[in-house]
Amino acid sequence: MATDAVNPVPRFPAGFLWGVSTSAHQIEGAAEEREPSVWDVFTAGPGRVKDGSTAAVACDHYHRYPEDVALLAGLGVDAYRFSVSWPRVNSPGGLDFYDRLVDELCAAGVRPVPTLFHWDLPASLDWLERDTAARFADYVSVVAERLGDRVRKWITLNEPAEHTLLGHALGAHAPGRQLLFDALPVAHHQLLAHGLAVRALRAAGAGDIGIANSHGPTWPASREQADLEAAGFYDVLLNRLFAEPVILGEYPEGMGDLMPGDVREDLEVISEPVDWYGINYYAPTRVGAPGGGDAEYGGLPLPAELPFSLREIEDRPVTDFGWPVVPEALTELLTGFRERYGERLPPVVITENGCSYEGIDDQERIAYLDGHIRALHRAVEAGVDVRGYFVWSLMDNFEWAEGYARRFGLVHVDFETLERTPKASYHWFRDLLRDRR
Repeated sequence: MATDAVNPVPRFPAGFLWGVSTSAHQIEGAAEEREPSVWDVFTAGPGRVKDGSTAAVACDHYHRYPEDVALLAGLGVDAYRFSVSWPRVNSPGGLDFYDRLVDELCAAGVRPVPTLFHWDLPASLDWLERDTAARFADYVSVVAERLGDRVRKWITLNEPAEHTLLGHALGAHAPGRQLLFDALPVAHHQLLAHGLAVRALRAAGAGDIGIANSHGPTWPASREQADLEAAGFYDVLLNRLFAEPVILGEYPEGMGDLMPGDVREDLEVISEPVDWYGINYYAPTRVGAPGGGDAEYGGLPLPAELPFSLREIEDRPVTDFGWPVVPEALTELLTGFRERYGERLPPVVITENGCSYEGIDDQERIAYLDGHIRALHRAVEAGVDVRGYFVWSLMDNFEWAEGYARRFGLVHVDFETLERTPKASYHWFRDLLRDRR
C-alpha cells in the first residue's frame, strides 16, 4: 500500500475534530491501586490471553501520563479520547488521577474526551443484572461532578456489541461467558445504562454527549437466499441491534421480544437524545449461511448452531491482525447509515479507526490511515454530517485477549523498559494536522 503522494488529503469542514483514542485498562497499569475489574479476573485464568500476559503494568500511563500528554501535544491533536476506569473511581484517590490528567490535557491545549465505560466493569458487578445500569448512572454522576467544569465532550459506552458478543456470548473476552443468545440481556442493560448516563450527565450540566458503537458493512457471501438471510441476521445482530434503540427508540423487528423488563419503557430511556453518534470502524464482514467459511470471530471459532458463517474477504491486503483493509467500506457504512436513518441520524464522529502493524517505520499504517481519511471525506462530500475522527491508538497497548502481540499505536512502546518512540505514522499524522492549521 502507498499513500497518494500527488494529491494531499482533502480538507474537512471548519471545526472538524481530530484526535486519538486509548482505554484505561489497556494503558494505565497500576492495577494494585484500584479494585479488580472483570478483566483482571479473566486474565488470571490460564490460556485466556494468547501470550499469557495481563494489564497489571501495561504502559504504566497511570504514573507516566505527563510524558504521554506531551506526546499528544507534540502530535497536535485537538482532542484525546481516553476512558475512565470505574474500578479506579471506586478506589481511594482514583478520581484524583483523572483530575490530574484532565488538568494536564487542558494545560497542553488538548480537549479531554472521556469514555465512561470501556469494558472494565468492576468485578463485583454483572451486566446480566439490571441494577448494574442504575449503578453505572450513579458512578457517572460522581465523575461528572468532579470533571464537568473542564470536560466539554462525553462518551457513555464503548462497543457494547463486542462486550456482549465476545465477553458474554462466546467467552473470548471478560467475563468469559458462553451464553450465546442468552447474552441478550447484557446488550439491553448496557443500552439502558447508556440512556441513564445521558440523563445523569444532563442533570450535572454536561452537554455534547455521544456513544461509541462499533459498526461495519455486512456483505453476503453470494446472492443465494440463504446467504442473504444470514448476512441480514448478522447485520441486525452487530449493527442495527445497537444503533436503532439509540437513534430510533426501537429494536429491530422481533429483537425487543427477546429483551428483559419493560422494554417499551426502557427504550424511552435508551433513546434519550444524544448530540452526536460515535462509530468505531475497522473492516467490513462477509457473511454466509452456516456450513461454509472459516467460522471465526476475533480468532474464536464460532459455534455451529449460529445462523451465520463468516467468510474471507479475498484480494485485499490484511493487517497483522488479519483484518482486510477496505477504506471504501467506511464510505459505504456512513452513506448507508444516512440512507437508513435519514434526518434522525445525529452528527457522526469516528471514535476509532486504526490498524495493527509491527515496526516503527510503519508505512502500512500511514497508507491505511490515509486511505480511510480520504474515504471519510467522500462520505462528507456525499452529505453525511461527520464532525470528527479519532485514530486508534495513541500508543501500543494491552490488546485484550491478544495480549501485547498486536500493535495499534502511533507511538511504539517497549514493554520491558516502557520507553515511548514515535513511529513514522505519528510524524505523518502530525504533519497532516499541521497542514490543517
